[in-house]
Amino acid sequence: MARGVLIAAPASGSGKTVITLGLLRHLRNTGVAAASIKVGPDFIDPAFHAAASGRSCLNLDTWAMRPEIAQDLATRAGETAEVIVGEGVMGLFDGAPDGAGSTADVARLTGWPVVLVVDAKGMGASVAALLQGFLAHRRDVAVRGVIFNRVGSGRHADILRAAAAPLDIAVLGCLPRVTALHLPHRHLGLVQASEHADLEAFIDSAAALVAAHVDVQKLVDLANPSRLPAQPNGTLVPPMPPLGQRIAVARDAAFAFAYPFILDGWRAAGAHISTFSPLADEAPDATADAVVLPGGYPELYAGRLAGNARFLAGVRAAAARGAVVYGECGGYMVLGRGLIDGDGARHAMAGVLPLETSFAAPRLTLGYRQVVVREGGPLGRAGTVFRGHEFHFANTVRSEGAPMFACRDASGDETGDAGLRIGSCMGSFIHLVDRVEVTSGFGGGTGDIAHAGDGVALHHHLARQA
Repeated sequence: MARGVLIAAPASGSGKTVITLGLLRHLRNTGVAAASIKVGPDFIDPAFHAAASGRSCLNLDTWAMRPEIAQDLATRAGETAEVIVGEGVMGLFDGAPDGAGSTADVARLTGWPVVLVVDAKGMGASVAALLQGFLAHRRDVAVRGVIFNRVGSGRHADILRAAAAPLDIAVLGCLPRVTALHLPHRHLGLVQASEHADLEAFIDSAAALVAAHVDVQKLVDLANPSRLPAQPNGTLVPPMPPLGQRIAVARDAAFAFAYPFILDGWRAAGAHISTFSPLADEAPDATADAVVLPGGYPELYAGRLAGNARFLAGVRAAAARGAVVYGECGGYMVLGRGLIDGDGARHAMAGVLPLETSFAAPRLTLGYRQVVVREGGPLGRAGTVFRGHEFHFANTVRSEGAPMFACRDASGDETGDAGLRIGSCMGSFIHLVDRVEVTSGFGGGTGDIAHAGDGVALHHHLARQA
């Protein structure tokens, strides 16, 4: 069984992504079979992981996923690997308000130790207080190592090592400040891996930095086998039901936000998956009984998409023949009548949903969502409950028709209705991650839902196994 270790940090921006990429590439270069997971719902970082390791990277989200789905993905990640390197999300303890979905929550459930990446710029002996706080904050989370990042000099490294010496934590390395090793950002996070012309050189440079300044063998030696019980019965029920038997999925730089584990689940359920590129003006398979437009960055290509007649005609033809046409976030916007870009220019979209969206006055909407299906259809009967997340800067200018979901946030507070459904065409700004069970009724009250996805049920299961 593969052993795992989690790369975490006190806060976002500490450098854990670059260090994770360098570690994965270094392990690959030295013949170690290393797989990776990304904690939380992020779509972008896993593509960087895959480029560095040569293996698909899976998400592990203990808030949005049922325990058996999380168990299955953790098992799959290590099936052909010696070690699993997990990259955390935000700060170590950041997740839903109750801590579910955090990197610490994954560490507690899996038993994988944490290596903390600390941005040491501007810090000296005071780093001991920071480390002591992380070591003591959760006794059920094993913070075993630290990597100091952005260290100014050898003298600075000596001060940091001396500060950590009295503590029960291994100093695994001190990385110097390297301004060239910077990944550019845009409004939804890192610029996508597919858009980096020099990505291989960047990852190789990160690997060289890790090899020179991190005790990689000592880090790998910290890794533990997962406490999660392996799933004995093979393929699980898909997190999201197949929307058809022949599903055409948009895939390119504008529509990159599709979870591989959901597509794999559809394949395992017997669905045939084909892909097409809207940016290349490709139409979906004319025989498909479902067309899926995932999220991504269509706003960056709105003018180009508006001029791609074959793509738009293909989506309209699918809707006209009664195929399921489903969009999430960016895909949802493209199914609408028009998309207004950041400069205020309106671009005509597919027009299969009575929806207008705009980036002219961007406003951040971010957070976990628990949604209830309003009307029975391809996602399940009325009352079916999913968990997912919402992350966008677009505003809805006009929306007509029946909403698709009733929504609550991670605290259980109502956030209103979401999405649209017109006949066989539907979508919302919400990225669905997994289905959770409905015990009775319809309406989205917390009493109706068995909260298997919040990690608590899995914790109780592990306690019974102990």
